Amino acid sequence: MQNKNIIGVDLGGTTIKFAIVTREGIILDKWSIVTDISDEGSHITPSIIQSITEHMKENNLQASDFLGIGMGSPGTVNKSKGTVIGAYNLNWKTEQPLQEMIEGATNIPLFIDNDANVAALGEKWIGAGNDEPNVVFITLGTGVGGGVIANGDLIHGAIGAAGEIGHITIDPHGYKCTCGKNGCLETVASATGIVRVAKDKAAAFEQDTQLKRAILAGEAVDAKAIMDAAKEGDAYGIAITDEISDYLGLACGNIANILNPSTIVIGGGVSKAGEFLAERVRKQFSVYAFPTIRESTNIRIAELGNDAGVIGASSLVINESIHQSNH
Repeated sequence: MQNKNIIGVDLGGTTIKFAIVTREGIILDKWSIVTDISDEGSHITPSIIQSITEHMKENNLQASDFLGIGMGSPGTVNKSKGTVIGAYNLNWKTEQPLQEMIEGATNIPLFIDNDANVAALGEKWIGAGNDEPNVVFITLGTGVGGGVIANGDLIHGAIGAAGEIGHITIDPHGYKCTCGKNGCLETVASATGIVRVAKDKAAAFEQDTQLKRAILAGEAVDAKAIMDAAKEGDAYGIAITDEISDYLGLACGNIANILNPSTIVIGGGVSKAGEFLAERVRKQFSVYAFPTIRESTNIRIAELGNDAGVIGASSLVINESIHQSNH
């Protein structure tokens, strides 16, 4: 058992990432496929199975070579049943029996958890969390996800939906969210949300800046372009980054006041803005956090980038295997 590797799977709305990972968290091999969300996402699980079995065949690998398959998926995950429901970005409207299908086809045990939880495990284990026992992870991607680790364990809550940081209300009169609520953090701090805020406020912004002109001219602008403009001193880019940082600081302050983590890790595509963003979030965090918590909480940028998901998914397998052998 000691020398068996793990297959880590990070199921995303645009791509599905795969990796062969050692028990020490080292990636030996990785590949990815495009996520086909057509026909209510019915092709997703079969394509995962096909990709894994093809990779095993090409590399002469057997089911017995692996400790397990670890997987992070959007939506609400029932860990014990191995099912996922409510993954709207995958078009999955009904409960998906992932464990049954994937174990049945590969003969390798599958361990699954919410994608943000899994990325949180990765960052805690060998990323910005420094293997500390109390870490909160916020991922700013197409949506906003989160994972909460307290006393070394992921918090799942009563129905497995704990850590829905993207749905903290930061403005009761704000944008409508895909979840049906208004003013969720996800509506303003996700990559798509940042662009939406920038587009909506451009006309009213008093100064004339390059970014403002580009937006008003209908040019394609993404979150990275907005942050890059801010870094280069564009007044409108800075104004938008400051607004987003305020929302993030508010959310982080609320989270820290409840959980008192040693570190809040910010990951996902938006986190590539790095310290430029982190410094601003820290500043706003200190406005909203309880004084003693303000002093003791680090806000750090994630270190594993796109690999957090597959590494965290692998640690899921290790944790579960240890857990099972102890019982």
